[in-house]
Amino acid sequence: MAAAAAPTVPKIVLPSATGQRKMPVMGLGTAPEATSKVTTKDAVLEAIKQGYRHFDAAAAYGVEQSVGEAIAEALKLGLISSRDELFVTSKLWVTDNHPQLIVPALQKSLKTLQLEYLDLILIHWPITTKPGEVKYPIDVSDIVEFDMKGVWTSLEECQKLGLTKAIGVSNFSIKKLEKLLSFATILPAVNQVEVNLGWQQEKLRAFCKEKGIIVTAFSPLRKGASRGANLVMDNDILKELADAHGKTIAQICLRWLYEQGLSFVVKSYDKERMNQNLQIFDWSLTEDDYRKISEIHQERLIKGPTKPLLDDLWDEE
Repeated sequence: MAAAAAPTVPKIVLPSATGQRKMPVMGLGTAPEATSKVTTKDAVLEAIKQGYRHFDAAAAYGVEQSVGEAIAEALKLGLISSRDELFVTSKLWVTDNHPQLIVPALQKSLKTLQLEYLDLILIHWPITTKPGEVKYPIDVSDIVEFDMKGVWTSLEECQKLGLTKAIGVSNFSIKKLEKLLSFATILPAVNQVEVNLGWQQEKLRAFCKEKGIIVTAFSPLRKGASRGANLVMDNDILKELADAHGKTIAQICLRWLYEQGLSFVVKSYDKERMNQNLQIFDWSLTEDDYRKISEIHQERLIKGPTKPLLDDLWDEE
C-alpha cells in the first residue's frame, strides 16, 4: 500500500506582504531544547517529509545554520522542488534592535540560512539592548531606549529591498501595536505572541483581527516542564474533551487555535507527534467544548526575557 499523502496545511494570506504571500497556518518551531535527542536539521527534514512547509527560527536560537542546511538537503533530495514552497520566518534579537543594524542583521541571517530572502522577519521583543552577544535572560542593565519608529522604518526598507516578503513583530501589547500603527507605512503582517488554552489572549486577538494583523501563537501547548505544572497538557477538562473526540490533548489545543483563525508554531521534534499535530484539519470542536474551554484558568506562561522582569513589558494587558 502506498503511504498516505501528507495532509495539506491550509494557508492564510498576509495582506501587507509582497505579492500577497501566503503563510501555512501551522509551522514548526525551532527554539532549542536541551532534552531533545533529535538535531534541528533532522527535525526540519523530517517535518518537510511529513508535509510541514512553515519553519519558525530566530537569530537568538542559534539554529539558522541547521535550518538552512535542512532546506538545502530537502532541495537536493527532491523533497521540495523550490525554496519558494517553504515559508521561513526568523526574528531579530534585541541587540540588533537599532535602526542602523536591522539591514545588516537580516543579511547575516540570510547568509547563515543560505537563503536569498525570508518570508517573514519579526522584531523578537519590543526591547533594545546595547549591541553585542546574545545573552539570555537579558540583563536589565544592558537595556537602552527602543527606537520603535527607526527600527520599523529599517524593516520596511528590508521589505522594499526584497530581503523579506513580510515584516512583523513578536510579544507586542495592544498599546505597543497602536504606537507602531500610528507611523507604519507597511503594516505588520504578524504579531507572534503566546496563545494557548491557558492564555487565550481574547482582547489582543480581537484588536489584531480588527487591524488586519495575523496572530501567530507560540507555546500553543504551553510546554516547558521546567516551568511547573502544565495548565494545558495536564488539564482534566481537556483530557475529557480529548477522550470524547478520540484525539490527543495537543490536537484539541491546536484545533482550537485553528478555529480561532490563528496560525501557530508547534515545537515537537518527535516524529510521531509531528504527524499527530498535522491531523487537526478534518474535524471540529462543538459548542459544548467551547463552553468548557472558556472555564480554563488563565495565566501567562512566558513572563518576559529579562532578569529581573520588566514592569511595563506587557503594559498591564
